[in-house]
Amino acid sequence: MGCTEAEWLGWLPAAIGDRTWQRDGAHARVALEPGSLQISWQPAPPRVLGQARIPRLLVCFSFDGLDEAQRYVFMKRFDLYMQRGGG
Repeated sequence: MGCTEAEWLGWLPAAIGDRTWQRDGAHARVALEPGSLQISWQPAPPRVLGQARIPRLLVCFSFDGLDEAQRYVFMKRFDLYMQRGGG
C-alpha cells in the first residue's frame, strides 16, 4: 500500500464496512460470516521515484472459512475504498 500507517488506520474502518473487527497493534481481525480475515501490516522503506518519496506499508490478508467467491466480494469492496487517485 502506498500510504503511512496513520493513513491506513484512518481508511481501514470504511474499507471494512459494518463488519465487526478488532485491532491488536499491527493486526486486525475482521468477522466475515461464515469465516474471518486476519490483516497484518508493517512499514516498509519508501518507494523513491526521482525526487518523490512514496510511503509504503506491506499488508498481508489471511482469510479463514471463506471460499474464493466470498473473498473476491470482500476484496473488491475493500480495494475500492482503499484506492487513491490524483488528477
